[in-house]
Amino acid sequence: MTTNSIDGVAVTTKASVYFDGKCVSHGITFPDGTRKSVGVILPAELTFSTGAPEIMEGVGGSCEYRLAGSEAWVKSGEGEKFSVPGNTTFDIRVTAESGPYHYVCHFG
Repeated sequence: MTTNSIDGVAVTTKASVYFDGKCVSHGITFPDGTRKSVGVILPAELTFSTGAPEIMEGVGGSCEYRLAGSEAWVKSGEGEKFSVPGNTTFDIRVTAESGPYHYVCHFG
């Protein structure tokens, strides 16, 4: 099931803008302290670093990702999730054909 809305949260209204505007996200915090971010990645090939483990949930468009140490690119789209270990990097690729990749990032 794709996350379409999130109730009862605090939203960081100032966006985090990365990679010259190719990735824009907003942080959200739940009453229990759980953090997530919601955002969009425009067509680009980017490398992200993680602190905590992350689960990337696609809510629109699609991307390809490659985990550190892997040569394989894996496609992920709307309604699909992929996990990234903490303290590592991963590559993500979004093409003009796939449109912007909209996501929810679940931390921890």
